Amino acid sequence: MASVFKRGGKGSWLIEWTDFQGRRQTRSSRTTDKAAAERIAKKLETEDALMKVGLLDPKITSMRQEAGLSIRTHLANFESKLRAENRTKKHIRSTIRAILQISEFAGIHKVAEISADIVNQYSDNLSKEGLATRTRQAHLTAIKSFTRWLVENQKLDRDPLASVRKPNPKTDRRYERRILLPDEWKILLSVTENEPIRYGMEGFERCLLYHTAIQTGLRSNELRSLRKADLITENFDHYIFCRAESTKNKKDAKQYIESSLAEQLKNFLAELSARDPVFQMPHESNVARMLRDDIKAARSRWLSENGIKEEELRERELEDFLAETNSQGRRLDFHSLRHTCGAWLAKAGIPINVIQKVMRHCTITLTIDTYGHLFPGQEADAIQKMNEFLGGTAPTLSSNSTDPQQKRQQTEHDSSQSSAKGSEKERTRSRKTRSSRSNKSGALGDKVPDNAKKCESAPARIRTLDPLIKSQLL
Repeated sequence: MASVFKRGGKGSWLIEWTDFQGRRQTRSSRTTDKAAAERIAKKLETEDALMKVGLLDPKITSMRQEAGLSIRTHLANFESKLRAENRTKKHIRSTIRAILQISEFAGIHKVAEISADIVNQYSDNLSKEGLATRTRQAHLTAIKSFTRWLVENQKLDRDPLASVRKPNPKTDRRYERRILLPDEWKILLSVTENEPIRYGMEGFERCLLYHTAIQTGLRSNELRSLRKADLITENFDHYIFCRAESTKNKKDAKQYIESSLAEQLKNFLAELSARDPVFQMPHESNVARMLRDDIKAARSRWLSENGIKEEELRERELEDFLAETNSQGRRLDFHSLRHTCGAWLAKAGIPINVIQKVMRHCTITLTIDTYGHLFPGQEADAIQKMNEFLGGTAPTLSSNSTDPQQKRQQTEHDSSQSSAKGSEKERTRSRKTRSSRSNKSGALGDKVPDNAKKCESAPARIRTLDPLIKSQLL
């Protein structure tokens, strides 16, 4: 039998009872009212009695109890799950923050209170505040992953956000990146090499960093994780190995590089130990600033080249060449170097499936959507190849009938003449057939009925001129 008591005579009443598995359980009633605590104890004991005889599913009771717990209580376990999956600190921090912002907006405290209406209202509120669609998508992704985890771990019986749809970020892009042009890259490389230290990195080291980023497509944090031992030069293979713990998709990455860059990196790291980082990169918030400062220096040098006339200078100042933000509003940041890698591969005509492997995209659709428009001349080549398939010659109209209307009328006339001739031949053939059959009908019967001679229909017979059909013997 359940009992209620207090430890030290203070605080809420505690309930002690035997569950349906025969184990002694103790739980706080969360009330200082003894009568209320006794009612709760009786309810718990009744539920266990029903579960013992199979009239109540223990899972349902467990889910009901889990649904009554606070969101913060479940978030602690959800955060542990994200850490176990080796998610980045930044991802975990932003996910938890988004979930808490939604709960605070709606004033809800328990997971059972989460609903699609509340989340849709929150998303609509973000839109009214002028936040980008990508931000709304990120917040909805966070809360939907949380409720999905609750269902998978049997803390909720169904997903309350299954009907919530995330907006398409492509419809409202606030930040678009641009790529580096080959000519821009050449000037950036030559100028940066002789520039002073920026954010703790020498000019030559920054050149190696930018060059490695473009050739490998590695992200900023992936480049930061590289050690000297990750630079592999075996026979004719030169590549950089990035471990799964540092990559976005949590898979090992093997990114090939040119032999010249491999040799430069090897010489640069000659005096370092195998565990030393390849690049002494600044804080993640300063990496993009560092590149932009080098871009500004390169543009300034380009504008002040010797021998530039005043008129040409004014024209250059209006161009997007080496501009941080171009006329289309696309900006240059460190991730643009990865974008440049994929774009240059596409412009070089590399197959799309190879680009997908280099960029390590999860689906080829993502690669096509990002770089498909950069493939040179594919439409024209496709038409040319179709002509080659037909034997290299395309059918042409006759020089005697270049007018389509005249061509159509001539075709109709020829068809009519052909039809008339065909009908005349058919009538002649029919007459010969009937004559032949008429001769045969005499052999079939000794006498032809009078009604057949007069072409009159006999009762229950069909009117016809063919004596073979009208014969009484058939």
